[in-house]
Amino acid sequence: MITIAQGQQEDGLIEADNEAVIEPVYDYEFIPDFTYEEVNDRVRKMDTGMPFELNETIFAFINYFTVRNREYSKMTLARKEIYFPLFEEALKRHGMPDEIKYLAIIESGLNPKAKSRVGAMGLWQFMPATGRVYDLNVSRDIDERMDPEMATEAACKYLKALHRMFGDWELALAAYNCGPGNVRKAIRRSGGRRTFWGIYNRLPRETRGYIPQFQAIMYVFKYADEHNLILEDGTFPIAHEKVHFNAEMDLEQLAEVSGVCLEDLEFLNPSIIKNKIPHSQRHIALRVPKNQANYLAENKTWIVDSLNIREERLLASIEADKPKEKPAEKLIYRVKRGDALGRIANRYGTSVSDLKAWNGLYSNNIKIGQQLTIYQNPKAFNQQIAESGKAKQDATRLSGNPKTYIVQPGDSLWLIARKLEGVSIEKIKRLNKLNNNKIKPGQKLIIG
Repeated sequence: MITIAQGQQEDGLIEADNEAVIEPVYDYEFIPDFTYEEVNDRVRKMDTGMPFELNETIFAFINYFTVRNREYSKMTLARKEIYFPLFEEALKRHGMPDEIKYLAIIESGLNPKAKSRVGAMGLWQFMPATGRVYDLNVSRDIDERMDPEMATEAACKYLKALHRMFGDWELALAAYNCGPGNVRKAIRRSGGRRTFWGIYNRLPRETRGYIPQFQAIMYVFKYADEHNLILEDGTFPIAHEKVHFNAEMDLEQLAEVSGVCLEDLEFLNPSIIKNKIPHSQRHIALRVPKNQANYLAENKTWIVDSLNIREERLLASIEADKPKEKPAEKLIYRVKRGDALGRIANRYGTSVSDLKAWNGLYSNNIKIGQQLTIYQNPKAFNQQIAESGKAKQDATRLSGNPKTYIVQPGDSLWLIARKLEGVSIEKIKRLNKLNNNKIKPGQKLIIG
């Protein structure tokens, strides 16, 4: 019992006359006791489409989910209303046992973005290769293994194929975990037995615990109340519809323009990575809250236009903020005694190949007094040649004759050949009977 004294005298002493008594409150969760016999009696009363007989292994997992890891059980119980209706509809349509819906709890904890240590993804934990077989494609922008509807449909098809292969649902589930090859191997090593418990000791260790966990979860969800697994607040699905925008889309921008909650869009579309629908996937139908679906469908044209305008403005802003490329700075270097092209190139931050191209040199030989043209910003220079309007102007600077070109200051044969389409250095030298690469400003060259 905690006693708090109230009031204070002038001399600073505490008065104990007016006391408030506060009794502590202990909030311990009640965990009901249970025996093997009680659980076995409940199991016998369960009406399931799959065989279920209690044993010590299953009982140990029931104890784990109802006592040792109650938080996991509560978490998955809270999520069941979101995904179980989807699972139940698909399983019924495929003529499969309803209980298979519990497999997704073992696989992912009903988390559509769950990822395993080996790279399996989604509610049903598809590996990339298996996912592709069942039309679940993966790219940098979209991972369809995380799409609840598509992944559930793929899981139903895969499990049906495994059931056709083994003729037993428990073996099909085991093969879903460890692969059909391992199940076949276990059947052979067990002398041809074709039940899960018949080949139990021959299966991989992980798979030996897989089916018992599955059956334990079936029991826990059936008898959650008996184990005081009662939720104060459940989680419910967001009613939604699909809208085809047929456009590249950023979900954050869509939320800003349309007023739709971004968190709702992210929750309803877990397969969209980084919240972006790329142009290559623009056909994707976006799931949107049902109460806003009509508004979005009726106004999607102006919404897409608004997003495009925002994108254009953003690109223009980025382009405006880019640092301007400095123009190529040209200088003339006179060769001194002891100079070599490599040494000159290092001194001016360029390369020997560029020096040779700028000066029309075919070898590394240079001589004292020779003048070399050097551009100190080769990147900007090359861009300037390739992209600027000056290249087009030079290409059309013809002295009344479309087959001639007037040499400009700083020109070399290499530069002229780059400026003029279909013209090479050898062609210019041949047409103008040049014995070397030397040219001078104002010189008229025949180019074709």
